[in-house]
Amino acid sequence: MTRRFQPTSTNVTPYLFFTGKGGVGKTSTACATAVALADEGKQVLIVSTDPASNLQDVFEGEIGYETTPIPNVPGLSAINLDPEEAAAAYREKVVGPYKDKLPAPVIAQMEEQLSGACTVEIAAFDKFASILTNPERTREYDHIIFDTAPTGHTLRLLQLPTAWSSFLEDSTHGASCLGPLSGLGEKKELYAEAVKALSNSEQTTLVLVSRPDESALQEANRAAEELKHVGLTNQLLLINGKLQSYVEDDEVSTTFYDRQEKALANIPEQLRSLTTYELPYVPYQLTGMDALRSLFRDQHLAQKSEETSEIVDKYALKDVIKQVAAKKKGVVMTMGKGGVGKTTVAAAIAVGLAELGHSVHLTTTDPAAHLSHVLGKQVQGRLVVSRIDPKAEVDAYKHEVLAKAKETVDENGLAYLEEDLNSPCTEEIAVFRAFANVVEQADDSFVVIDTAPTGHTLLLLDAAQSYHKELERASGEVPKSVSKLLPRLRNKKETDVVIVTLPEATPVHEASRLQGDLVRANITPSWWIVNQSFAAANTIDPILHARSHSEMKWIQLVATERTGQVAVIPWQLELATGYDQLKTLTK
Repeated sequence: MTRRFQPTSTNVTPYLFFTGKGGVGKTSTACATAVALADEGKQVLIVSTDPASNLQDVFEGEIGYETTPIPNVPGLSAINLDPEEAAAAYREKVVGPYKDKLPAPVIAQMEEQLSGACTVEIAAFDKFASILTNPERTREYDHIIFDTAPTGHTLRLLQLPTAWSSFLEDSTHGASCLGPLSGLGEKKELYAEAVKALSNSEQTTLVLVSRPDESALQEANRAAEELKHVGLTNQLLLINGKLQSYVEDDEVSTTFYDRQEKALANIPEQLRSLTTYELPYVPYQLTGMDALRSLFRDQHLAQKSEETSEIVDKYALKDVIKQVAAKKKGVVMTMGKGGVGKTTVAAAIAVGLAELGHSVHLTTTDPAAHLSHVLGKQVQGRLVVSRIDPKAEVDAYKHEVLAKAKETVDENGLAYLEEDLNSPCTEEIAVFRAFANVVEQADDSFVVIDTAPTGHTLLLLDAAQSYHKELERASGEVPKSVSKLLPRLRNKKETDVVIVTLPEATPVHEASRLQGDLVRANITPSWWIVNQSFAAANTIDPILHARSHSEMKWIQLVATERTGQVAVIPWQLELATGYDQLKTLTK
């Protein structure tokens, strides 16, 4: 039986790094751990390096960029580091000297290359490295807890010698995250010390937080493997949100329970070897001291019941499909962080349009190849499904870029470039090129794109297009299909962008950042879809029913503060993978 997570100063290391995909409860468990250790009388600092940090929501008080004592918890302080601000500062440091010397398109590309997720993450690393390597700071606290650990990709970049050379100043391919270290060249020794501290098992523990569901466990498995290879070997797995019992005559309750049990029975091999702890699925939001303290104890919290919002019943997925179908043809792009159900939503929209008699091409990166088989067999030509293999597309793109770079770059430079090409932007660009080829072939039909690129990637491609026009460089060329597609995606008459999220804090914050990214690229979402809502599922399970009330805050926030209309999809009893199940979802 998995042990209940109960952190004490005797069983945890001085430094704790919490990591996990959005929405698994990383911030709330980190905060609860900080409170528990402080309640023992220890001096504790919790540090968030997340650009969309919600430490202030969890602690229910303002937390700034300087160390802030937490009221009513003696010994506990918190700090919100701002990697976005740090990224902006060294973006200016790198680009500023060239603004009067280079053409505007070149400057635009340089700025966009330094605006991506990789740049922000390295800026975040810069911030917490300064804490880890500051003896005065480390002596002051018994425990320092970091909400959001660096990725293996970032740490590998930092460990490559070429990352600290002048090679960084010259981009050798047209659309990547190359250059995020440019403004930090003087900090090599600082970073080496930070990486050393991370790799010290007596000092540091990596807490892999996951929900008991397949996609979250796969993400935790990937992070465990990546970070183990770069030296973070002291890892533990924390399964957060395990439903402890079920109501027999409630289908939602029994299905939810069984699905979690099945996911845990099929846990990836890498995770099986880790010490594993569990926390129960709780009916309340983890905000405020009472809630944080109750997480590690068997006690129930009285909850304020929020009224069910009329938004839950106003629009459903069928309304999204009906509005899109009125255009007769066009592009539909679904966007969202991993695990929110964007592939399912894309497939359901495609099925719904086909059922209305339209010709539809669904292009997806869904690893479940059987989806293509099932859909293709049942729709008799109205719906064509093509599956893009991200790995194959990335391999082809990397091969193309590296082959051209070999003509001008030495061995060390190629090693850095190869690691840079492992960034998320590279996959988006490589896959988007394949998507663009599909869209170019469709004139009188709908094209539904699953896993669309972020605004940052679109701006990179746009900047690269201008850059290469001006300088006629041979590497990193933007294909004509991509050049033609960019203006099309900005035209609301031709394109509908659908942002998919869950009715929880982190997925909503992350989706909001995606929207901000798109707006920078002059793309406005048409719809937000709140997926897997218990509030719309009519469950009588006391835990899940109480949880449905806590969703209201986030559904209301999406409805009032985000662009586009909002549709809500209930929590589904069956995983929608076949044509008939997807068709049911559209009803």
